[in-house]
Amino acid sequence: MTGRINPVTLEIAWARLVSIVDEAAATFIRTSFSTLAREANDFAVVLTDVAGRSIAQSSMSVPSFIGTLPASVRHFIERFSIAGISDGDVFITNDPWKGTGHVHDVTVATPIFMAGRLIAFAAITSHMPDIGGRLRSAGVREIYEEGLQIPLLKLVEAGRTNEAVVAFIKTNVRVPDATMGDIWSEVAACRKVAERLVEVLREVGLDLDDISAEVRTRSEQAMRGAIAALPDGHHAYSLLHDGFEDRVRIEAMVAIEGDRIHVDYTGTSEQLPRAVNVVPIYTFAYTAYAVKALLSPDIPNNEGSFQPVTTWAPEGTILNPRFPAPGGARNMIGHLLPAAVMGALAPVLPDRVWAPGASNSSVTIAGEHNRHRYAGMFFFNGGQGASSRRAGMPTLSFPSNLANTPIEVIEQTVPVRILHRRRRSDSGGAGFRRGGNGLDVAFEFIGDAPATCSVILTRWRVPPPGLNGGEAGAIARLSVNGEMRDPSDHLLLHKGDRITIETAGGGGLGVQENVQ
Repeated sequence: MTGRINPVTLEIAWARLVSIVDEAAATFIRTSFSTLAREANDFAVVLTDVAGRSIAQSSMSVPSFIGTLPASVRHFIERFSIAGISDGDVFITNDPWKGTGHVHDVTVATPIFMAGRLIAFAAITSHMPDIGGRLRSAGVREIYEEGLQIPLLKLVEAGRTNEAVVAFIKTNVRVPDATMGDIWSEVAACRKVAERLVEVLREVGLDLDDISAEVRTRSEQAMRGAIAALPDGHHAYSLLHDGFEDRVRIEAMVAIEGDRIHVDYTGTSEQLPRAVNVVPIYTFAYTAYAVKALLSPDIPNNEGSFQPVTTWAPEGTILNPRFPAPGGARNMIGHLLPAAVMGALAPVLPDRVWAPGASNSSVTIAGEHNRHRYAGMFFFNGGQGASSRRAGMPTLSFPSNLANTPIEVIEQTVPVRILHRRRRSDSGGAGFRRGGNGLDVAFEFIGDAPATCSVILTRWRVPPPGLNGGEAGAIARLSVNGEMRDPSDHLLLHKGDRITIETAGGGGLGVQENVQ
């Protein structure tokens, strides 16, 4: 039942909650050390209720984190119990199965107390400047190669910092000050949520549980109504990705039954001894994102809006891997899931779906220059798939919202000189609407000592396919000193080496002859 709170009062309270998490996000950006936060937007802030159900998240949150962060809070609650949680606690983990799917994202959460009573949790996750191990790459074989694993721990207990946790983190990463700096920035963001939330609740005179229940109920009703408006049925779609020795296959069966949608990924490829495996919570997050984006994009993102959506992938597959499967490049496969859902629903919602795109690629470089240790990771996005309404956007990381790293930031962080960065002409697939163009970027390594480099490049073997008769986009390419290279291999860069990365173009939609 809705209506427990006056609609005007609810709207004001809701706007205030969003402003709180946005202010916390701004706090994190201002205090963080990492270009991944300041320039690439690779983080999210979420407010949950005492049960770990999401209420509000920062406006620019990465879509996958909206789905994973509340689950992380619930894991913290299960690990420590409500009775074992104190005011001043700070929880931390990067467990892929309880966090975001790979060890490179560190999740921090804090309990929020008011008048001595636990009322909520603030949580944030962000990609760290470094997490140790081998550099992030699709080619590593198991999680132990990927870096430090942080189990569910208390970084701070009742206001007292656990110096042992700080010590083992700093000892295991290449840039300890930057990594711990970002973690403490996460703590500052969570504390900002707590500070502002208590102020707002006192001002509006409402109980957070009542606000949460009202917002979640309204969102769930809206989502169920949007699903119920579709005809019942089962819709299948198959999508191929690069893979290694063999291509990776995603099989999606979308079942619409009344006011619920269930997506079954039976038939999807087995898990791989490579870092492209996707844990179940990440599988759910990008599946639910696709459903919401198609059916009810304007309602608030919270636990209620995801309740009518369920997913299933058999254990041991690439979408539900067994430990110690690596997942550092899980976005290469996880970002396919919205395309798979949209491909399945294209016959039902032809005017809303997007053709598959190239999503984002990245480069990580670490070494020593001028006796200074550095580690930097930078995003280079591919083309977005087209829709019936418009052409795909160029160099866009859809379905995520990670930004291309500015040239000035790259050159200030690692010893490289950017030779060019431009749109990759005619790389989008043709069709009634063309796919978006990818990116063409080249740089020269100018460090005074060799450096390790890894490239995560999506769609370099299998191009983003078109939809409804549209053509595929161009495949991605990586070259070093003019020689084509396999992006799953780590590179050793020497002074003067030149690297060129061309990201893939998005798939086109419809048949070109239909243009009037």
